[in-house]
Amino acid sequence: MKAIVYEKYGPPEVLRLKEVAKPVPRDNEILIKTHATTVTTGDWRARSLIMPAGFRLFSRLFFGVTKPRQPILGTELAGEIEAVGKAVSKFKVGDEVFAYPGAAMGGYAEYKCMPEDGAIALKPPNLTFEEAAALSFGGTTALDFFRRGKLQKGEKVLINGASGGVGTAAVQLARHFGAEVTGVCSAANVALVRSLGAAHVVDYTTEDFTQNGETYDVIVDTVGTAPYSRCRRSLAKHGRLLVVLGGLRDLLLAPFVSLTSGNKVIAGPASERPEDLRYLAKLAEEGRFKPVLDRRYLLAQIVEAHQYVDTGRKRGNVVVEV
Repeated sequence: MKAIVYEKYGPPEVLRLKEVAKPVPRDNEILIKTHATTVTTGDWRARSLIMPAGFRLFSRLFFGVTKPRQPILGTELAGEIEAVGKAVSKFKVGDEVFAYPGAAMGGYAEYKCMPEDGAIALKPPNLTFEEAAALSFGGTTALDFFRRGKLQKGEKVLINGASGGVGTAAVQLARHFGAEVTGVCSAANVALVRSLGAAHVVDYTTEDFTQNGETYDVIVDTVGTAPYSRCRRSLAKHGRLLVVLGGLRDLLLAPFVSLTSGNKVIAGPASERPEDLRYLAKLAEEGRFKPVLDRRYLLAQIVEAHQYVDTGRKRGNVVVEV
C-alpha cells in the first residue's frame, strides 16, 4: 500500500511517498481503507520536534531518540471497513467510520488497523469523509479540557486561538454547553469565529484581551500565548485556565496556582476516549457541531500540506484525500 513516511525529523521535505506492507487485522481489529486524513499540529510537532519550552527532550524519548519510532504520521482519519478480525462484533465490513489513532498515529496510509474498542465511531451520514476525518483531534481535545475544567452553562469563556483546529471546535462546543463565548483571533478570521457561535470576538492585532478589564470564568489557551502570569487578572473568582498548549513551566505551576489562589490551571495532554468520538458524531449528525475545513490536498501533496500548516495561518483543519 501507499503511505507517507519520514525517517528523520525536520521540515516538510522529510516526508515521502513509499510502498509499505498492507496491515492484516488481528482477531480484535478492524482494517480501515482510508479515504481522508488531516494535518494537525500534533503531526507538525512530531515531524519537526518543535515543542513548547521544556518538552523537547521528553519528545525525543516519546517519538524516538535518533529517528521517529513511528514512521507514519496522521492522528485522525475516516474511511470504510474492508475487513474485520474473527472476534470483532461492534463493526462490520462496509461500515463507514472515522477514527482517532492519536499519539499512535499511522493515518497517512491507504489502510490502517485499529482495535474495535479503540477510538472509532460510525461516520455521521451527513458528513463527507473529509469532514469526518477532522472531527477527532480538535473535538476530543476541547471536550476533555471542558470536562476537566467543569464548564457550566451560563459561564463566560474566552478562547485564545479561536480560528485553529482546536479553537473552532472549542467555540462550537462551549456554545453548545450554554456558555457565553469570546473568541480571540486575527481580523481575517473574525467573521468565521462569530459564525461558529462566539458572542464576542477580540482581534488580537488591535486589542489585548488581558488589558480590556473583562473577566472570564474559563480561559482556553490553544496557542500558548496566554500563560497564567499574563492572564490571571482576566480570570474571574474561581476561574480556570485551560492550557491546551503550554510549556513545562505551565504544567509545573498548576498545583501552585490552586494552592495559592482561588483559580485553577488545568494542563497536560487530552485523553483519547472512544465515547467522545461517539458524542461528537451525535452532535454532528444533529447539526450542532461541524469541523471547519480550510484547504484540501491529495496524499501526494503532503509536503505542500505540511508547508501550509507550518505557516501558522490555517483556519480550522487541513484535510488530505487518500
